[in-house]
Amino acid sequence: MTWILSFAAVVVFANLHALQPLLPELSRSFALSALQTSWSYAIGTLALGVSLLFYGALSDAFGRRQLLGLTLLGMAAATVAITQVETYPQLLFWRAVQGFFLGGLPAIAIAYMGEELSKPALLAAVGYYISASSLGGISGRVLAGFCAEVGHWQWAFWPMTILSLLLVVMFWRYLPPSQHFVAKPFSLRQALADNGFHLRQPVLLLCFLIGGFNFFVYLNQYTYISFALSQAPYYLSSGYIGLLFLTYLTGTLGSAMSGRISKKLTAPEGMALGIAIMMLGTVVTLIPQIWGIVLGFFISAFGFFLTHSLATGFVNQHATRAKASASALYLVFYYVGASSGGLYLHPFWQAAGWSGVVVASLLMYGVTLAMSWYLRRRTRDMG
Repeated sequence: MTWILSFAAVVVFANLHALQPLLPELSRSFALSALQTSWSYAIGTLALGVSLLFYGALSDAFGRRQLLGLTLLGMAAATVAITQVETYPQLLFWRAVQGFFLGGLPAIAIAYMGEELSKPALLAAVGYYISASSLGGISGRVLAGFCAEVGHWQWAFWPMTILSLLLVVMFWRYLPPSQHFVAKPFSLRQALADNGFHLRQPVLLLCFLIGGFNFFVYLNQYTYISFALSQAPYYLSSGYIGLLFLTYLTGTLGSAMSGRISKKLTAPEGMALGIAIMMLGTVVTLIPQIWGIVLGFFISAFGFFLTHSLATGFVNQHATRAKASASALYLVFYYVGASSGGLYLHPFWQAAGWSGVVVASLLMYGVTLAMSWYLRRRTRDMG
């Protein structure tokens, strides 16, 4: 079970993030600004975030496996369509469609594992799943960068198409049916009530905000460093920019270590540690040599995925009802944050380049660090 969901995470997140190292090339191809170009990437994460509002409630009513399989099939079809686009509006449309279908896995997978696995096994499975997510982000970006370098940017999506179709076949063959799922009749009123209930729980809301604002900054740092590295004095190609995303490897390590760290620290304390590590990594990127930038992103990736893994598990454990909806709502904050962070960072980029992005990042990480420490106090008060 865990291995097929982990493979699905690799493919889904490879599809989601493959476009990011191609943004400088897209900017040149379509004669667009950095902010305009970034929407071809951000609209995918935005559509994914919006889709989570639906998938959580639908999977609570109609089952995890069937809905997840249909979304993976839709993802594959949209990826094929992206290989055929000719204009920027067409790219935006199909990225939005693709993003909507990509939302099935992150909305449903954790809830599926939560129902089928024991608590100790769940912590390990979530760590492996998020590690696979980061590996997908790495492989998609690196592969896309080099495919674009040897051909057209659309070439990057042909390997994604093949992997997506292979995943669909393997999913239906190997993922076992749910054994402990209990369906609830679908009710829009109940879905809204569940989401409202989760938002009224202070500890859950704080965790949603921490995850959302961290990704708000972290993901968009990669967008702006891609533009910085494509300009003077670096002039890196899309292939070499794609290699920067190998820094996600330490994120994989951070996710895998989250279970071990959770035995020594409470989840909010672990989140605070992860955010402090991200702040350190962000400062290190101010070293103007490429090795310093790479080192900074290695450090930040470890901290980010440590925090994200702990936050994901925290939500699943502290949601007292409609766990799938709670996990989905966390990811709504997470991906809407990712899609909108460019709007926050762009004025700093225009004013001071990468140094401005660093200042903006530290300001926001300071906010999430304070939130995590307050969450620590709230959970202690709860006993």
